[in-house]
Amino acid sequence: MTTPAETIGIGASSDTAFVEFRHELFAAGLLHPTSVDGVYGKSAAYERIVEGVLASVTRLGVGRFEAVHFPPVLARSTFDRTGYLSSFPDLMGSLHVFEGNDRAHTELVRRYEADGDWSEILKPAEVVVCSAACHALYPLCTGRLPEAGRWFEIQGYCFRHEPSPDPTRMQTFRMHELVCVGDPDMAVTHRDSGLADGLRMLRDLGLEMDAVPANDPFFGRLGTILANTQLEEALKIEGVTPIYPTEKPTAIMSANYAQDHFGSSFSIETASGNVAHSSCVAFGIDRITLALLHAHGLDPYRWPPEVTDRLWR
Repeated sequence: MTTPAETIGIGASSDTAFVEFRHELFAAGLLHPTSVDGVYGKSAAYERIVEGVLASVTRLGVGRFEAVHFPPVLARSTFDRTGYLSSFPDLMGSLHVFEGNDRAHTELVRRYEADGDWSEILKPAEVVVCSAACHALYPLCTGRLPEAGRWFEIQGYCFRHEPSPDPTRMQTFRMHELVCVGDPDMAVTHRDSGLADGLRMLRDLGLEMDAVPANDPFFGRLGTILANTQLEEALKIEGVTPIYPTEKPTAIMSANYAQDHFGSSFSIETASGNVAHSSCVAFGIDRITLALLHAHGLDPYRWPPEVTDRLWR
Protein backbone atom coordinates (compact mmCIF):
# COMPACT_ATOMS: atom_id res chain seq x y z
CA MET A 1 0.00 0.00 0.00
CA THR A 2 1.21 3.51 -0.77
CA THR A 3 1.07 5.49 2.47
CA PRO A 4 0.38 9.23 2.65
CA ALA A 5 4.00 9.77 3.64
CA GLU A 6 5.32 7.86 0.64
CA THR A 7 3.38 9.99 -1.84
CA ILE A 8 5.64 12.94 -1.04
CA GLY A 9 8.76 10.94 -0.24
CA ILE A 10 9.00 11.41 3.50
CA GLY A 11 12.27 10.07 4.83
CA ALA A 12 14.66 10.66 7.69
CA SER A 13 16.25 13.71 6.03
CA SER A 14 12.90 15.30 5.26
CA ASP A 15 11.90 15.61 8.92
CA THR A 16 14.53 18.30 9.38
CA ALA A 17 13.43 20.14 6.24
CA PHE A 18 9.79 20.11 7.38
CA VAL A 19 10.65 21.36 10.84
CA GLU A 20 12.94 24.09 9.50
CA PHE A 21 10.33 25.38 7.05
CA ARG A 22 7.66 25.33 9.73
CA HIS A 23 9.94 27.16 12.16
CA GLU A 24 10.57 29.84 9.52
CA LEU A 25 6.82 30.26 8.98
CA PHE A 26 6.29 30.56 12.75
CA ALA A 27 9.17 33.05 13.13
CA ALA A 28 7.75 35.19 10.31
CA GLY A 29 4.35 35.20 12.01
CA LEU A 30 2.67 33.61 8.97
CA LEU A 31 1.53 30.49 10.84
CA HIS A 32 0.83 30.14 14.56
CA PRO A 33 1.26 26.82 16.36
CA THR A 34 -1.37 24.94 18.30
CA SER A 35 -0.96 21.85 20.46
CA VAL A 36 -1.68 19.59 17.45
CA ASP A 37 0.54 19.04 14.41
CA GLY A 38 -1.16 20.13 11.22
CA VAL A 39 -3.53 22.63 12.87
CA TYR A 40 -2.42 26.27 12.68
CA GLY A 41 -3.54 29.81 13.06
CA LYS A 42 -2.89 32.01 10.02
CA SER A 43 -1.85 35.65 9.79
CA ALA A 44 -3.48 38.40 7.74
CA ALA A 45 -0.55 38.28 5.30
CA TYR A 46 -1.04 34.53 4.84
CA GLU A 47 -4.77 34.98 4.30
CA ARG A 48 -4.16 37.71 1.73
CA ILE A 49 -2.18 35.20 -0.34
CA VAL A 50 -5.01 32.69 0.10
CA GLU A 51 -7.51 35.24 -1.21
CA GLY A 52 -5.35 35.86 -4.27
CA VAL A 53 -5.02 32.15 -5.01
CA LEU A 54 -8.76 31.61 -4.61
CA ALA A 55 -9.44 34.48 -7.01
CA SER A 56 -6.98 33.02 -9.52
CA VAL A 57 -8.82 29.69 -9.53
CA THR A 58 -12.18 31.44 -9.81
CA ARG A 59 -10.98 33.25 -12.93
CA LEU A 60 -10.35 29.86 -14.56
CA GLY A 61 -14.04 29.03 -14.29
CA VAL A 62 -15.75 32.39 -14.76
CA GLY A 63 -18.81 32.10 -16.97
CA ARG A 64 -18.64 28.31 -17.18
CA PHE A 65 -19.13 27.00 -13.65
CA GLU A 66 -21.88 27.33 -11.06
CA ALA A 67 -20.24 28.57 -7.86
CA VAL A 68 -21.29 26.78 -4.66
CA HIS A 69 -19.75 27.17 -1.20
CA PHE A 70 -20.27 24.32 1.26
CA PRO A 71 -19.59 24.23 5.02
CA PRO A 72 -16.77 22.13 6.52
CA VAL A 73 -19.26 19.42 7.57
CA LEU A 74 -21.06 16.92 5.35
CA ALA A 75 -24.31 15.06 5.89
CA ARG A 76 -23.49 11.56 7.13
CA SER A 77 -26.02 10.14 4.67
CA THR A 78 -24.05 11.72 1.81
CA PHE A 79 -20.72 10.59 3.24
CA ASP A 80 -21.97 7.01 3.44
CA ARG A 81 -22.69 7.02 -0.31
CA THR A 82 -19.27 8.34 -1.36
CA GLY A 83 -17.39 5.16 -0.43
CA TYR A 84 -14.78 7.20 1.46
CA LEU A 85 -15.04 5.07 4.60
CA SER A 86 -14.12 1.93 2.66
CA SER A 87 -11.14 3.53 0.93
CA PHE A 88 -9.72 5.95 3.51
CA PRO A 89 -10.89 5.02 7.03
CA ASP A 90 -7.62 6.27 8.51
CA LEU A 91 -8.13 9.80 7.13
CA MET A 92 -11.80 10.46 7.95
CA GLY A 93 -13.17 12.47 10.87
CA SER A 94 -16.48 11.61 12.52
CA LEU A 95 -18.34 14.12 14.71
CA HIS A 96 -20.04 12.98 17.91
CA VAL A 97 -22.52 14.81 20.12
CA PHE A 98 -24.20 14.48 23.49
CA GLU A 99 -27.89 13.48 23.39
CA GLY A 100 -28.29 12.05 26.90
CA ASN A 101 -30.52 12.88 29.85
CA ASP A 102 -29.59 14.42 33.21
CA ARG A 103 -28.27 11.11 34.49
CA ALA A 104 -26.04 10.69 31.46
CA HIS A 105 -24.84 14.28 31.84
CA THR A 106 -23.86 13.62 35.44
CA GLU A 107 -21.83 10.61 34.33
CA LEU A 108 -20.27 12.62 31.51
CA VAL A 109 -19.10 15.33 33.92
CA ARG A 110 -17.88 12.73 36.44
CA ARG A 111 -15.72 11.04 33.81
CA TYR A 112 -14.47 14.38 32.49
CA GLU A 113 -13.39 15.56 35.94
CA ALA A 114 -11.73 12.21 36.63
CA ASP A 115 -9.89 12.26 33.30
CA GLY A 116 -11.91 9.23 32.24
CA ASP A 117 -13.18 8.26 28.79
CA TRP A 118 -16.26 10.51 28.53
CA SER A 119 -16.38 10.05 24.73
CA GLU A 120 -18.14 6.70 25.19
CA ILE A 121 -21.28 8.60 26.20
CA LEU A 122 -21.44 10.52 22.92
CA LYS A 123 -23.25 9.42 19.79
CA PRO A 124 -22.43 9.95 16.10
CA ALA A 125 -23.87 13.22 14.78
CA GLU A 126 -25.85 13.50 11.57
CA VAL A 127 -22.77 15.13 10.02
CA VAL A 128 -19.11 14.21 9.56
CA VAL A 129 -16.10 16.43 8.88
CA CYS A 130 -15.83 17.06 5.15
CA SER A 131 -13.08 14.98 3.51
CA ALA A 132 -13.42 16.29 -0.05
CA ALA A 133 -14.99 19.59 -1.06
CA CYS A 134 -16.87 18.09 -4.00
CA HIS A 135 -18.70 15.36 -2.07
CA ALA A 136 -21.55 17.66 -1.03
CA LEU A 137 -22.51 18.57 -4.59
CA TYR A 138 -23.41 15.11 -5.94
CA PRO A 139 -26.85 14.92 -4.26
CA LEU A 140 -27.65 18.14 -6.17
CA CYS A 141 -27.20 16.20 -9.42
CA THR A 142 -29.33 13.15 -8.64
CA GLY A 143 -31.66 12.44 -11.55
CA ARG A 144 -31.19 13.31 -15.22
CA LEU A 145 -28.66 15.94 -16.22
CA PRO A 146 -29.19 18.57 -18.92
CA GLU A 147 -27.62 17.94 -22.33
CA ALA A 148 -24.54 19.99 -21.45
CA GLY A 149 -24.03 18.28 -18.08
CA ARG A 150 -23.42 20.31 -14.94
CA TRP A 151 -20.33 22.28 -14.04
CA PHE A 152 -19.46 23.47 -10.54
CA GLU A 153 -16.89 25.67 -8.84
CA ILE A 154 -16.61 24.46 -5.25
CA GLN A 155 -14.82 26.00 -2.28
CA GLY A 156 -14.58 24.55 1.19
CA TYR A 157 -12.53 23.37 4.15
CA CYS A 158 -11.53 19.70 4.28
CA PHE A 159 -10.15 17.44 7.00
CA ARG A 160 -7.69 14.56 6.82
CA HIS A 161 -6.37 12.85 9.93
CA GLU A 162 -2.68 13.07 9.05
CA PRO A 163 -0.85 14.78 11.93
CA SER A 164 2.58 15.73 10.62
CA PRO A 165 5.37 18.26 11.22
CA ASP A 166 5.21 19.04 7.49
CA PRO A 167 3.35 22.38 7.18
CA THR A 168 2.13 21.37 3.70
CA ARG A 169 0.29 18.41 5.24
CA MET A 170 -2.33 20.21 7.32
CA GLN A 171 -5.14 18.31 8.98
CA THR A 172 -7.64 21.04 8.06
CA PHE A 173 -7.11 22.83 4.77
CA ARG A 174 -8.91 24.62 1.94
CA MET A 175 -9.74 23.14 -1.44
CA HIS A 176 -11.01 24.93 -4.53
CA GLU A 177 -12.38 22.54 -7.14
CA LEU A 178 -13.75 22.72 -10.66
CA VAL A 179 -16.07 19.77 -11.25
CA CYS A 180 -17.79 18.38 -14.33
CA VAL A 181 -20.67 15.89 -14.13
CA GLY A 182 -21.78 14.62 -17.54
CA ASP A 183 -20.95 12.00 -20.15
CA PRO A 184 -17.51 10.31 -20.27
CA ASP A 185 -16.13 12.57 -23.02
CA MET A 186 -17.12 15.69 -21.09
CA ALA A 187 -15.50 14.43 -17.92
CA VAL A 188 -12.21 13.40 -19.56
CA THR A 189 -11.99 16.61 -21.60
CA HIS A 190 -12.55 18.67 -18.45
CA ARG A 191 -9.92 16.71 -16.54
CA ASP A 192 -7.32 17.25 -19.28
CA SER A 193 -8.10 20.88 -20.13
CA GLY A 194 -8.46 21.80 -16.46
CA LEU A 195 -5.06 20.29 -15.70
CA ALA A 196 -3.45 22.31 -18.50
CA ASP A 197 -5.16 25.53 -17.37
CA GLY A 198 -4.19 24.94 -13.76
CA LEU A 199 -0.55 24.24 -14.53
CA ARG A 200 -0.41 27.38 -16.67
CA MET A 201 -1.92 29.49 -13.90
CA LEU A 202 0.55 28.18 -11.31
CA ARG A 203 3.51 28.66 -13.63
CA ASP A 204 2.36 32.23 -14.23
CA LEU A 205 2.61 32.69 -10.45
CA GLY A 206 6.28 31.76 -10.66
CA LEU A 207 6.06 28.13 -9.55
CA GLU A 208 8.05 25.34 -11.17
CA MET A 209 5.38 22.79 -12.11
CA ASP A 210 5.33 19.27 -13.48
CA ALA A 211 2.47 16.82 -14.10
CA VAL A 212 2.83 13.23 -12.91
CA PRO A 213 0.48 10.21 -12.73
CA ALA A 214 -0.50 9.56 -9.13
CA ASN A 215 -2.75 7.51 -6.89
CA ASP A 216 -4.72 8.18 -3.74
CA PRO A 217 -3.57 6.58 -0.44
CA PHE A 218 -6.20 3.81 -0.45
CA PHE A 219 -6.26 1.74 2.73
CA GLY A 220 -5.60 -2.01 3.09
CA ARG A 221 -4.96 -4.85 0.65
CA LEU A 222 -7.82 -3.91 -1.64
CA GLY A 223 -6.41 -0.39 -1.58
CA THR A 224 -3.23 -1.64 -3.26
CA ILE A 225 -5.30 -2.94 -6.18
CA LEU A 226 -7.28 0.29 -6.41
CA ALA A 227 -4.11 2.39 -6.30
CA ASN A 228 -2.46 0.30 -9.05
CA THR A 229 -5.59 0.58 -11.21
CA GLN A 230 -5.66 4.34 -10.69
CA LEU A 231 -2.07 4.57 -11.89
CA GLU A 232 -2.47 2.18 -14.82
CA GLU A 233 -5.54 3.98 -16.15
CA ALA A 234 -4.09 7.46 -15.41
CA LEU A 235 -7.25 8.42 -13.51
CA LYS A 236 -5.36 10.87 -11.28
CA ILE A 237 -2.69 13.32 -12.41
CA GLU A 238 -1.01 15.64 -9.94
CA GLY A 239 0.57 19.02 -10.49
CA VAL A 240 3.72 18.98 -8.35
CA THR A 241 6.30 21.58 -7.37
CA PRO A 242 9.58 21.34 -5.42
CA ILE A 243 9.34 22.66 -1.88
CA TYR A 244 11.85 20.40 -0.11
CA PRO A 245 14.90 20.18 -2.40
CA THR A 246 16.04 16.71 -1.26
CA GLU A 247 12.57 15.16 -1.49
CA LYS A 248 10.01 14.38 -4.15
CA PRO A 249 8.02 17.40 -5.33
CA THR A 250 4.82 18.20 -3.43
CA ALA A 251 1.39 17.91 -5.05
CA ILE A 252 -0.48 21.23 -4.96
CA MET A 253 -3.20 20.44 -7.51
CA SER A 254 -4.70 17.34 -9.08
CA ALA A 255 -6.91 16.36 -12.00
CA ASN A 256 -9.10 13.37 -11.25
CA TYR A 257 -11.39 11.26 -13.43
CA ALA A 258 -13.81 9.38 -11.16
CA GLN A 259 -15.47 7.52 -14.04
CA ASP A 260 -19.04 6.56 -13.01
CA HIS A 261 -18.30 6.19 -9.28
CA PHE A 262 -20.39 9.17 -8.14
CA GLY A 263 -22.90 8.78 -10.95
CA SER A 264 -23.68 5.27 -9.72
CA SER A 265 -23.61 6.15 -6.01
CA PHE A 266 -25.93 9.14 -6.38
CA SER A 267 -28.17 7.89 -9.24
CA ILE A 268 -27.07 10.56 -11.72
CA GLU A 269 -27.92 10.05 -15.39
CA THR A 270 -26.76 11.82 -18.53
CA ALA A 271 -29.33 13.38 -20.85
CA SER A 272 -29.28 10.12 -22.86
CA GLY A 273 -30.08 8.05 -19.76
CA ASN A 274 -26.64 6.53 -19.14
CA VAL A 275 -24.84 6.61 -15.80
CA ALA A 276 -23.04 9.94 -15.53
CA HIS A 277 -19.28 10.27 -15.19
CA SER A 278 -17.45 13.02 -13.32
CA SER A 279 -14.07 14.67 -13.09
CA CYS A 280 -12.58 17.19 -10.71
CA VAL A 281 -9.67 19.59 -11.03
CA ALA A 282 -8.68 20.36 -7.44
CA PHE A 283 -6.40 23.09 -6.10
CA GLY A 284 -4.88 22.78 -2.62
CA ILE A 285 -5.12 26.43 -1.60
CA ASP A 286 -2.97 26.18 1.52
CA ARG A 287 -0.32 24.13 -0.26
CA ILE A 288 -0.20 26.62 -3.12
CA THR A 289 0.15 29.43 -0.58
CA LEU A 290 3.05 27.65 1.11
CA ALA A 291 4.67 26.89 -2.25
CA LEU A 292 4.51 30.59 -3.13
CA LEU A 293 6.05 31.54 0.21
CA HIS A 294 8.85 29.03 -0.36
CA ALA A 295 9.46 30.18 -3.94
CA HIS A 296 9.27 33.96 -3.46
CA GLY A 297 10.14 34.55 0.19
CA LEU A 298 8.27 34.92 3.46
CA ASP A 299 7.32 38.58 2.91
CA PRO A 300 4.61 38.63 0.21
CA TYR A 301 4.80 42.42 0.03
CA ARG A 302 8.28 42.05 -1.53
CA TRP A 303 7.34 39.46 -4.11
CA PRO A 304 7.98 40.14 -7.83
CA PRO A 305 5.33 42.47 -9.29
CA GLU A 306 4.50 39.96 -12.04
CA VAL A 307 3.33 37.60 -9.27
CA THR A 308 1.51 40.10 -7.06
CA ASP A 309 -0.21 41.68 -10.06
CA ARG A 310 -1.72 38.31 -10.94
CA LEU A 311 -2.74 37.51 -7.35
CA TRP A 312 -4.20 40.88 -6.43
CA ARG A 313 -5.33 42.36 -9.74
